[in-house]
This record gives sequence, structure tokens and C-alpha cells, in this order.
Amino acid sequence: MSKARSVAKASALGNQINFMGQRRITTTLSIVLILVSLVSLGTRGLNFGIDFTGGVLLEAEYPQAADLGSIRADLASNDFAAAQVQNFGNVRDVLIRVLPLEGVNNGQLGEQILSILQSSEPAVALRRIEFVGPQVGEELTEQGGLAMIFALLLILAYIMFRFQWKFAVGSVTALVHDVVITLGVFSVLQISFDLSVLAAVLAVIGYSLNDTIVVFDRIRENFREIHQGNAEELMNGSVNQMLSRTVITSLTTLLVLMALLFLGGEAVNGFAIALIVGVIVGTYSSVFTASASALFLNVSPQDLLPPEKDPELDELP
Repeated sequence: MSKARSVAKASALGNQINFMGQRRITTTLSIVLILVSLVSLGTRGLNFGIDFTGGVLLEAEYPQAADLGSIRADLASNDFAAAQVQNFGNVRDVLIRVLPLEGVNNGQLGEQILSILQSSEPAVALRRIEFVGPQVGEELTEQGGLAMIFALLLILAYIMFRFQWKFAVGSVTALVHDVVITLGVFSVLQISFDLSVLAAVLAVIGYSLNDTIVVFDRIRENFREIHQGNAEELMNGSVNQMLSRTVITSLTTLLVLMALLFLGGEAVNGFAIALIVGVIVGTYSSVFTASASALFLNVSPQDLLPPEKDPELDELP
């Protein structure tokens, strides 16, 4: 009965998309994207927001709908061209983020910004002002980097315990692939990188890992139940079996993120962009990168077979 089930499963894996057969092409594409990302990160870096660089965050209330274009123009004419201006809550509330200036403390910086706003609209009311020092920004940068490193190490340990070390290397390779490319997009396009984007990158790690574990779980099941075909055929069939689930999950997630990007306002743009890039790249890596990396390490069905029981030990009282 078990043999018949294995034969039926083996026949069901045939005549499907040959994902593993395209691994050389997809690996080359991934390497190119990673190299472009690393070069951009090394030469241009990330456009860190006020959370990491320090500076002033000011919230002002206008008596009528605020003209964001006019506000940006006024700030730019007073040497604050890099200031980020966006609505906050409603069309009358404006949130302004300004990076620190050399020789000017944050208190003076806040007064200058308020003065510029009131020169065009005297009725502007200051609702709140926050200062982020450069030391705090450096601590956030360090802690954010450590958070990603610890997350990857814990994931590596979990996959080694749950599956096998070759699968652990494959999953972490896919996660590093996703994180580097996502950061590379922000570096190439110079999109502001703040704490919300860092949170999105950590969410990408979790999302990508979930997809990868679902695929690996099916691979493990097929490795243990089907004794026909080689590792590449079994892994390819497993990826095909989970393809519809992976695509549907990604598409429904992207629909929500697209709505967030176009309707959520400027305050969540970076967060939405990071998740959109991460979901797309994560779906790609769960299909191509993770399994291909394990296959590169010569993973085989024997790696996941349960240990055989010693008959002599079973006969002991």
C-alpha cells in the first residue's frame, strides 16, 4: 500500500515546470542583482532618515488645507531643500522632518523652521516638536543591524533543528538575498530609510522564511515518501506542488500593499515600498534560490530519512 502510494506520488510530480533546471540562469540573475545592490550600498549608501541621522521633527497645524508644494519651496529657499514635508492625520496638519545642520543645534533649527512657516502663514500653530540627537541615531543604526544579524542566526539554528543543515544554509542564503536586494533598491533610488522601513525589512525576513519553510516541508515529505527519482526531480516537483499556494499568497499580500502605497499617504510610502519589493523578491527566492542552494550542497533524500532502529536494541527487555 505504501509502495503504491509512493508510485502515485512520483507520477504526480512529472510533467511540471522545470524550476530547478533553470537554476543556473536564476542564480546568475540573483548574483547580478546582489552585486548591483552591494556596489550601490558601498558607493551611495542608504538615504537615512531623521531616525538614524538625528535632526528635528516638527508638527504644525494650518487654519486651512496646507499647500505642501509651497511649504517645500519656502523651506528650500532657506537652505532646507532636503526637508521632508507631508500631511499628518488630515490636510491641515503638516509633519516636517529636517536633518541636522553643522553649527546649528536642534533647538535653533526648530525655531528657524517655525519662523519660515509663519512668514507665509502667521496663523500656523506649533503642535509638537521633537529632537533626535546624532548619538541616538547611531544607536538605532547599530541596534537595527544587530537585530537583522540575530534574526538570521536564530533562523539558521531553527532550520538546522527542524530540517537539516543544508536546508538551513539554503534558507539563510535566500533571506540574505532578499534583504540585500531590498536594501539595494532603497540605495539605488535613494528612498528615505527610517525605522518603519527597517521594520518592513524585518517583516520581509519573516515573510520570506514562511514561504521557504512551506516549500521545504513539502520537499521533506516527498523525500521520505517517494523513493523514485533523484533529488532534483523531487525538489522540482515539490516546488510545483506549492506553486499555486505561493503565488496566491503573494498576490493577495501585494494587493493590500499596493492599496497602502497609493492610499496610505507619504508617511507609509517607504514601509509599503520595502514590503512590496520584499514580497516579490521573497517569492522569487523561495521558488528558485532556497531550493537551488540546498541542491548545490548535494542534498539528497537520505539526508532527511529518519534513523533506522537497531533490531538488537528492540529485543532488549
